Amino acid sequence: MSNKETKLLKSSFGVALATLASRILGLIRMRLEAQALGGGLTATIWFFAMIFPNIFRRLLGEGALGTALIPLVTETEKNSGISEARRCFAQILTFAGALLALIVVIVSAGAFFCGKAAFLYDWEFLQSEKVQGGCQIIPLLMPYAFFICLTGLIGAVLNYSGLFVRPALTAVFFNLVQIAGLLAGICLELPSEQLLKLLAVQVPIAGAIQFGLMVWMLKICGRFPIFCKDAFRSFSPVKNLLKLASPGLIGYGVLQLSFLIDRSLALCLNNRAVPALTYVDRIVDLPIGLFAVSLGTVLMTSMTRAAVDKDFDAMQEQLNFSLRHVWFICAPMAVAVIFFHTEMLRVLCLGGKYTLEDLDAARLVAIFYGMGIPLFCSLKVILPAFYSRKDMKRPLYVSITAIVVNLVLNLILMFPLQQGGLALATVIASAVNNSCLLFLLDREGFKIQKRTVVSCLRSVFISLLAGITVYFLMPLIRCRFEPGFGTDCILLLICGVTYGVLILILCVALRAGELFEFFSILRRRNKKSA
Repeated sequence: MSNKETKLLKSSFGVALATLASRILGLIRMRLEAQALGGGLTATIWFFAMIFPNIFRRLLGEGALGTALIPLVTETEKNSGISEARRCFAQILTFAGALLALIVVIVSAGAFFCGKAAFLYDWEFLQSEKVQGGCQIIPLLMPYAFFICLTGLIGAVLNYSGLFVRPALTAVFFNLVQIAGLLAGICLELPSEQLLKLLAVQVPIAGAIQFGLMVWMLKICGRFPIFCKDAFRSFSPVKNLLKLASPGLIGYGVLQLSFLIDRSLALCLNNRAVPALTYVDRIVDLPIGLFAVSLGTVLMTSMTRAAVDKDFDAMQEQLNFSLRHVWFICAPMAVAVIFFHTEMLRVLCLGGKYTLEDLDAARLVAIFYGMGIPLFCSLKVILPAFYSRKDMKRPLYVSITAIVVNLVLNLILMFPLQQGGLALATVIASAVNNSCLLFLLDREGFKIQKRTVVSCLRSVFISLLAGITVYFLMPLIRCRFEPGFGTDCILLLICGVTYGVLILILCVALRAGELFEFFSILRRRNKKSA
């Protein structure tokens, strides 16, 4: 393993550990949400309303603007120095702030008038309780989009500066604020309407805390934007950013529109569809956020530097290395969700207002989303190979193709499989997206090595063998315990430990190189700390 690969993996480990803290709190929040909101109407209102600020978070904070900002800052700093890069960032941050403020006002006003117009024009669907409930709390939630999108842009600059861990830790505060609100609602036994309003007010507060911490980090690392007249003497930084980001913005925009349509279709199915998709999505998001996003964040910076230096061999090595490790980590997680989703949902959701009927509604969603985990994660490390070279257009065309596939399959599969059909359509569309992007990279000379293919297949084989073994052992263990939350926790723990031990044994037996690379990193860290 080369020094570049070692550094790449070490940096992603740091981000993953920071993300793990946030994700653990996120699972606690998920448990409390299930207890307080259940898996029916109240949860549907909350999760549907949260879609709107989150769409802009993904589009403008974590999406195309943040992705395009890294190459722009890299090139500006290399050609004109750090002071010019800071002035450039000041202009971009000012433009983004004004745009986001306008978006918050428009979406909030739109939700308000949509709620009123439903009765004025007698639109039956918009008069439903779930839509009206959403229209009431969307204006309270939308300021969160302002703070979290600016936080995402600042995070891109901090990542370029070599700060990965501390920015990732700021998400902890969002979960802590929401956990406090949910605990207050449960202890005070607030009615659903009051609880939703309490949570909706807390979301922007949490976003403001995250934003404040990121601004402070900019200050201490010497990257705070320089707001002066010279910074606005030319609007070329904003023009260059929009030119670079516009294909990605269109692609992300179409993707988020697809997501909104997907959830709207779920809203039309039944009251359990949106919560079922959301709760399982939280479980699936654990490996994506814990490893794939962490690795992709570091990879974007690393590949951008290699692209500026025209070192395309290094980029190819980084891509293959990342794919091997993504499948090594994510294939076991995928099999775990497919075979043991019932145990996971019982521990993370069941109880309070979340019933067995709500759990049953999520079974097919869990199986299909579980199948897609390696595909969702692979996408996070494939896209930097395009974005680092300022190639935004071709991923856009591929993304639009995958979205069309997703929408067509949604309409075909949603009736026989309900919300499970929506999940399956998403997975198939992701497979199309991955395949097309890898094909394009192959044509450019970014070859997927034989070692990478063998490694990915071996990871799948090891995971399936371990998962099937534990799956058939579970009934023998389950029959020895009385039903209950404590029993569910013990069963999930036994299941997880047994599954993990089998994975390790099979990795050693089949000489999985990724395992030894992982332990090599740990040994180097221990020696360095000693």
